[in-house]
Amino acid sequence: MSLKRSLAGIIPEDKISLLSDRYEVIGDLAILDIPAGLEAYQDDIALALISKRKNIRTVLRKSGKIEGAGRLAAFEVLIGSGTITEHHEGGYRYRMDVAKVFFNSRLGTERMRVAAKVRPGERVLVPFCGVGPFVVPAAARGASVVAVDQNPDAIRWLFQNLVLNRVFGQVRAVRDDAFRIPRVVEPGFDRVIVPTPYGSDRILAILPGMTKKGGNIHFYTFKPEDEIGSLMESFGDNGLTCTASHKCGSVAPGICRYVFDLVKG
Repeated sequence: MSLKRSLAGIIPEDKISLLSDRYEVIGDLAILDIPAGLEAYQDDIALALISKRKNIRTVLRKSGKIEGAGRLAAFEVLIGSGTITEHHEGGYRYRMDVAKVFFNSRLGTERMRVAAKVRPGERVLVPFCGVGPFVVPAAARGASVVAVDQNPDAIRWLFQNLVLNRVFGQVRAVRDDAFRIPRVVEPGFDRVIVPTPYGSDRILAILPGMTKKGGNIHFYTFKPEDEIGSLMESFGDNGLTCTASHKCGSVAPGICRYVFDLVKG
């Protein structure tokens, strides 16, 4: 049963159309957007969600937009005890505090798609690594991974997740700005996986210099469809060939997340 149906008779008919049935689940947390006009019913909405999903123990209301280099949002706890959870994905476990790190549970299928391409012995670079959802699967497949993030909380949770998933010896974690990578990391990677934050496409200029000839780059970006043509041209200007691409989510009307699988010529 949808949230709207379960709240029929509790939220007035003229307001219930404001409610979305979409919400994000990270571990045993559910994250809701409560639209303006429904604030008085937020506890009812949280209770309905918990009754609908027995694996949910905490319901958070997103009380601010994702902002800053750390891509963090503000949350209000509606039901439950806090913002720390353990998320399971693809056979791996990720512990985190969602109030202090960025994590998108909707990219799980995409992360497994990329992980399946990693071969034992590869040297893999992951800028903007977060708590490790691209890092851990690559390391588990036998790659040697360099993971970079400037958020100290992300790096702390990453270390815990490396131990939790028994891949600590496969990963070098670097706390630094991803745009400083050429200064702090040796080039020559077989594969670069880049979950680029919104508005950080200038990282693309750094990637070819870090990648071996014939190496692979998985580049994520947010674009309106009418900018894809010029982006494809920029790949060629940087000596990269696009072998595949697809949409994998959206952030606003007309703006989607795309992934481009690239090969350095």
